Amino acid sequence: MSTTLLLAEGEQDARAFLERHLRRDGFELVEHGGARPDLVLVADEADVDRWRGEAAVIVLGRAEADHLDRVRAFRRGCDDYVPRPFHYEELVERIRAVLRRSAPASEDQQRLVAGPIDIDLATRVVHVARTAVALSQKEYALLVRLAAEPRRVFTKEELLRDVWGYQLKGRTRTLDSHASRLRRKLRTVDPATPYVENVWGVGYRLLGLHP
Repeated sequence: MSTTLLLAEGEQDARAFLERHLRRDGFELVEHGGARPDLVLVADEADVDRWRGEAAVIVLGRAEADHLDRVRAFRRGCDDYVPRPFHYEELVERIRAVLRRSAPASEDQQRLVAGPIDIDLATRVVHVARTAVALSQKEYALLVRLAAEPRRVFTKEELLRDVWGYQLKGRTRTLDSHASRLRRKLRTVDPATPYVENVWGVGYRLLGLHP
């Protein structure tokens, strides 16, 4: 089944451009009032309210938008925010990333395993070396994001966007404090594994390199 998108885009040139290329890339475009879309591209953060809970939402920010507009869009519940002018290839990758995050997990996707860590995504229970570990909501969300690609270094901007839902480079203390608490809880159970490594100047990865 193809992925269905709805374009709530008022600029005719941008709409025609997106319609042409998104169809070529295998997306099915639907009209408002028709089939329920998997994802909606909106041009105004106020439109997030209309679609939140019905479909994934990406805001294509207005040309004059600033960081406050982005913050308000995320507070309304959008899944991502792409400022203009945007690069089409990046937009498509962001669409695919949002769709992956919002897709319901199949039975074989109910567990996430990364080294000694075993995460039951259905019950949100985390085991480290077969020992249950209690995590806060944000600690759990941060762990799941890192465990998806445990050796990859995630930038702080990526983690702030995906876990906290905003794109403010200056607000990293929240991330750093949660990463520190998560590291401490994991290493309390398994001190031999280098969990939640801080890669200086870049971000974090779940499973660091052994000394």
